Amino acid sequence: MLISQMFKRKRCVFSIECFPPKQTANFGKMKDTLREMSRLSPDFISVTYGAGGSTGGVSTVEVSRFLKNELNIEPLAHMICMGSDRQKAAALLEELNAAGVRNVLTLRGDRTPSRPESPDFVHASDLAAFVWRNQPEFDIHAACYPEGHPESASQQEDVNNLLYKQQAGASHLISQLFFDNMHFYRFLNLARRAGITLPVSAGVMPIVRRSQIERTVALSSASLPSDFTRMISRYQDDPESLYKAGIDYSVKQLRDLIEGGADGVHLYAMNDAAVAAAVYDGIRDLL
Repeated sequence: MLISQMFKRKRCVFSIECFPPKQTANFGKMKDTLREMSRLSPDFISVTYGAGGSTGGVSTVEVSRFLKNELNIEPLAHMICMGSDRQKAAALLEELNAAGVRNVLTLRGDRTPSRPESPDFVHASDLAAFVWRNQPEFDIHAACYPEGHPESASQQEDVNNLLYKQQAGASHLISQLFFDNMHFYRFLNLARRAGITLPVSAGVMPIVRRSQIERTVALSSASLPSDFTRMISRYQDDPESLYKAGIDYSVKQLRDLIEGGADGVHLYAMNDAAVAAAVYDGIRDLL
């Protein structure tokens, strides 16, 4: 099923993100994790970009194929501009099509030494337009940033740029993670006023381990509300309490979003089925 159709059938679409393992030897463990996540009946599971092959890891296509054909869960395969070009993008689309996967999330991708700038796709909207032209039966999805993209001059400029993604064929937006729902509501208001009509899934990541605090929170550039920082300060040296408090914070955040009318909620579960299950238990009555 095309994911865009799900938003016409459900009040709030529930999804989870996973990432391919860097070693093929760990694919079996990941399959077990995905089997556990499938018991939560997510509407779709997004699969972050993994090249596989010569890199020694598992590819996005392999994970997406397993979800689609073994677990009967709709995958959302990530595609990135960085390190890609028209030929590589076309080949990836053919692989996905052969696997029965027709939902893709088009992203620019992070700049890294191993991923040169694309000669063909400067922006995610360029990649989205390429997919639309070459595989018009595919469902195209895109990212949005409730607090503005770090490289944008202003949030309004970033919101205006979403129009390019909408015009390039995107049918749905998934937000970067955030910890203060007021940022999401403000962003949504700005987007609707700018002419963005697409459904938007709100992205939430449970912070349940101390190692996530510096790595994830710092890299996301998300602002931290006072109740979140108090939670971290109080429990960062108490792993058991931090785990419980992190789950509780995410459940509270998600319940507010669902009750506030979010089109969808997207859980950044970091390949942790137990975390996904604990959060789902706290919101399942609203889905």
